[in-house]
Formats: sequence, C-alpha cells, structure tokens
Amino acid sequence: MNRNYIGRLLLALLLLVAWGCDSTQEAAHEHTQRYTCSMHPQIVRDKPGSCPICGMDLVPLSVEESNVTLDSTLLPLLKATNEQVIANIPTIVAEGGSRIVTLDAQGKVSYDTRQQVSVSSRVAGRIEQVGIRYNFQPVRKGQLLLEIYSPELVAAQRELIFIHRQDSSPSLLQGARQKLQLLGMQPTQIEKVIQTGKPLYKVSVYSPSSGYIVDQSLVTTPESGAAFTSSAGGASGSTGMNGMGGAKPAASASAATAKNAPVLVREGQYLNAGQTVFTIYKAASLVADFYLDPTLAREVKRGQKILYQSVAGNQDLKPATIGLIEPVQRGSERFTIARVYLGNSGLQPGQLLAAKIPVVKQQGWWLPQSALVGLGKNSVLFRKEGNVFVPKHIQTGLNAQGMVQVLDNISGWKVARSASYLVDSESFIKIPADF
Repeated sequence: MNRNYIGRLLLALLLLVAWGCDSTQEAAHEHTQRYTCSMHPQIVRDKPGSCPICGMDLVPLSVEESNVTLDSTLLPLLKATNEQVIANIPTIVAEGGSRIVTLDAQGKVSYDTRQQVSVSSRVAGRIEQVGIRYNFQPVRKGQLLLEIYSPELVAAQRELIFIHRQDSSPSLLQGARQKLQLLGMQPTQIEKVIQTGKPLYKVSVYSPSSGYIVDQSLVTTPESGAAFTSSAGGASGSTGMNGMGGAKPAASASAATAKNAPVLVREGQYLNAGQTVFTIYKAASLVADFYLDPTLAREVKRGQKILYQSVAGNQDLKPATIGLIEPVQRGSERFTIARVYLGNSGLQPGQLLAAKIPVVKQQGWWLPQSALVGLGKNSVLFRKEGNVFVPKHIQTGLNAQGMVQVLDNISGWKVARSASYLVDSESFIKIPADF
C-alpha cells in the first residue's frame, strides 16, 4: 500500500513539473518582442525600424530589458538631445545697452587713379630713345621720357626756318611757332631751331608731372560696369607730348602694385598720332584700400572716421576719413572696399596697413562667441530651464572682438557659457524653432 502511495505521489509531481514548463514556454512565446536604439534607449518600439533621432536601426530588447518599468519621475528628463540636455556647466547672463565695437581691417596703399596723367604722342613717328627702363619707376617733372623722330615735325621746322630767313611778316613767323608747339615741341627747342637754322631730327619728350610711370600695356581695361575717369586736364600741363585729354580707363590697382616688369616701349617702335605711351600716377596723391567682409561692411559708412597704421614698424595710429565704399565681386569672392584718400602721408605704394574702425551699437544683447553654436545661417544657444538646458534659435547681428550681438530679447536668460559641450553631432542638426 505504501508503495502504491509513493508511486502516485511521484506521478503527480511529474505531471506538475511538465505543466509548469509548458506554461513558461507559452508565456515566453506569447511575449511581444520590442526594439530600442542603442544610442537613445528612451526610444522603444514594437517593431523594427529606425531611430527618429539619429536614424540608426533599432535593435531587439532582451526579455529582462523589456520587463523593466521606467520611473515616471524620470520621464521629463528622457527627451532627445535636440530638445533638452542635462548638464551641470557654468551659465552667464547677456550684457545689454549701447556698446562701442572696434572692427579690424587690413588694407594696402595704392595709386589715386583720379590724379593720373597720360603721356601721348601728338605726331606719328619712330621712337629713337627711351629714358624709362621699368614700370612704376619714379620720375620727376621735366625728366626725359623718350626721343621721337617724326617727318611731320621735320617738315614743320623747315617751314619755320624758311619763314625766318625770308624775314616775312611776324604773323607768319608766329603761326609757324604755334604749329610746332601744338605738335609737341618746347619753346626752347623752337628757339634752338631758329638760332642754328637746322631742324631737330630727334625731339625730346619730358615728363609733365612727378610720380610713378607705367607703360600703357599695364593699364588694364576695367571690368564690366566700372566707371571711367577722365585725364587730369589742366594738371597734365602742356610740357612735351603729354596727354591729349579725353576719357581713359582707370588702371587696375592690383596690377599697379604687383608688377614691376620692364617697359614694353622699345627703340625703333612706331607710334600713331594721339597714341598713349605712358601713364603717370602722381606721387603726392595716394589712397588706402581696406578690405571688409560683407557682414561687417554694412556697419561702415562713408565719412566715418578710422585709425590706421603701417603693418611694418611701430608707428602711431593716424586718423583718416572714409571717402568711398565700393562693393566688389571678383569671381566667387565678394568683399567691400573702404577707401581712404591719403594725400601726402609719407607712405609708399604697395605698403600694407592695419585699420581700426569704431562702430557704436545702440541696441541688442551681447554674448561671447563660446555661448553660441553656428548652424549655417542659424545660431543657437542653450537656455537653462530648471535642471536642463534647452536649445533656442536666435537672430544675431555684429560679430567682433569675441562678442556676438543678439537681436532677440534674451533679458534675464541664463545661458550656457560653453555651448559646444552640449552639442550632439547627430541629433542637434534639427532643432525646434521658437521664433
């Protein structure tokens, strides 16, 4: 009897164990598989897919992880990093009120194309001698530039000699003199022809002004839309075969300060009547071109005062006034030129300058650059709200001296001092706009 009892008890235990195993397998089989993101564990889904934050493929959760229940008090802190960031870093408050900002600019001394003088041939002829050896050579007023032989000049001189020998009327003699002067001869040269009774076969051409000379081959044609400047008229004088007047293209400032090649005018070269041979930039008239970024150029106005000094050597800052604001586009580059007319400043063409331009801003709030993150055309800062930092879109203005002007009203905001520490490279690209 005892044996039967023990046998029944063992059979009941075996049946109980078998039933428990079947229940466990059915429960495991009925459990729904869940998926999560390995970078953002707060993302849990019932089926495979991609993470809505970083785009990574979701991975299966284990049974133990699936049964974990999150504390409801942590749910407000488990948001994506593009919505809020948990951190404990120093904060700052934006500075308000008016502010004087100094903009730094680099520039270069070049020639004032408004004061250039052209040296042209008034007669057709052949160059016998050239007194200029290289471009941008300094010349003095009255210095020999070239000697030219012209059959027309020789014929006019012989006519003058014939009238003088015939002792004709003074009006005829004066007319012959005036004709030679209009063809470019000097009064002293005409007197020499009368005294010697022999024509000058080589007539000298002298510089009408002091400055820096360049042959016409380097005076480039301005870009499309550039303005033309007229020659210096009365400033060119009437010495030698100088400018015939009229408009001519302004020289390229870059070419004028970059090239120092030999002149292309040679002995034996033929010239046409009215052909421009040289251009002289007056030494007493120079300009300084300062190059500004387009974002800074809107803060600079014509007539504004600046301080400049030479990059080479420890020279004192000199005051000047901006006389021209010129937007420039060369190829894919865009910039703005702020031009200052120097006059007699003691500087040399091609010399590099550094300028400081003070700008007064009456409105806006100011933050250090480290408190902002630039996302292309947008800027973002992290505002502290409670125990977390929330990214906010802002509108910025001037950026100078390590400070950035914020156009939005951020009065009283506590802002993270170093925004770069709170940036997530993937999820931070898309930030909800609040403005």
